[in-house]
Amino acid sequence: MKLAKHAPTGASSFVLPPLPYAASALAPAISAETLNEHHGGHHKKYIDETNKLVARSPFEGMSLAEIVRAAAGKPDQTKLFNNAAQAWNHAFYWRSLSPKATEPGEQLTRLIAKSFGALDALKKELEEKATAHFASGWAWLILKGGSLVIETTHDAKTPLTEDGKTPLLTIDVWEHAYYLDRKRDRAGYLKAVIADHLNWDFAEEALDAASRGVEIDLGTG
Repeated sequence: MKLAKHAPTGASSFVLPPLPYAASALAPAISAETLNEHHGGHHKKYIDETNKLVARSPFEGMSLAEIVRAAAGKPDQTKLFNNAAQAWNHAFYWRSLSPKATEPGEQLTRLIAKSFGALDALKKELEEKATAHFASGWAWLILKGGSLVIETTHDAKTPLTEDGKTPLLTIDVWEHAYYLDRKRDRAGYLKAVIADHLNWDFAEEALDAASRGVEIDLGTG
């Protein structure tokens, strides 16, 4: 995903974006206990670590997305990449979820018909690939070459670093996303989220931002 660059603006100081809904809003698919621990614990730690690593470094003044792209694939920046990418991925994940069911807009509906035939087929593939993904990572709905595709990435990896790919939605498949609620039942978590909580309004927003060559605002500062 290649987007417009920002001019350096001085010291980086990223913030934990607030959840875009109440912690209880996704229950019973995801409990308030899980959201509070996931957001205020895991995500906050990634933000805090990124700020420490970026301070007084050549990455200072970059946006979070720029840092992720700049650090990707550099062995000496693995720790920075892992924390910055996880900070970005989680901010994207919160926005990918909605307390109530939403429907794809006109543009996405056309892309879904072209790529999957129907929304149910997209959801089925997303659920299957996310369930089958081995170990920690993410499941993504991506625009690639004018079509929608579903891919998974391991650990902190993200399509943000790959030219020609625009992430539209993501689902966290690390165990901390569901273990407090469901123990090892990743499939149950995915089924509940995909059935009723995908935020198609946000997917349209991500699609529009990419078409204009700008980074989507995830509230991280």
